[in-house]
Amino acid sequence: MKIAKLVALAFLFALTLAGCGFQLRGTAALPFDTLYIPGATGGVALDLKRNILSGTRTSVVDDPEKAEAVLEFTQEAREKHILSLAATGRVREYQLRYRVSFRVHDGKGGEFLPANTIQLTRDISFNDTDVLAKETEEQLLYRDMQFDMVQLVMRRLSGATPPKPAVQ
Repeated sequence: MKIAKLVALAFLFALTLAGCGFQLRGTAALPFDTLYIPGATGGVALDLKRNILSGTRTSVVDDPEKAEAVLEFTQEAREKHILSLAATGRVREYQLRYRVSFRVHDGKGGEFLPANTIQLTRDISFNDTDVLAKETEEQLLYRDMQFDMVQLVMRRLSGATPPKPAVQ
């Protein structure tokens, strides 16, 4: 009897999930077939390259002459700012900022995406007695922000429009 109730409950859950419009992310459709990412050896550029190769039909090439589009990162910055101080003058909270600026062009003057800047922030409490733990937490937060940044850049790339051909 219990098994029949569990099966019925699972079936009802599956119907509810299907009825709400949920579907897996699948592959993103980018408006170019080949992409060149200069300096994709670390940071957000390398993660983005991996994401494009695994989640899209676009291939990443090593030669800008063979690329339909060029993704150019103009800035990638990690910053740490004091957010609040204790009465003794010691830091209580920091704000971590991760900023990436980029543009996508065709290498011939046409723009798929004009210059974009995305900034993510996270607040982190600080305690002098847990310095090593807080450094580890900070690195984990930056890694999490980098993952989020890749997803945001992918959304912007999927919304890019091909440049209009030059009128002669």
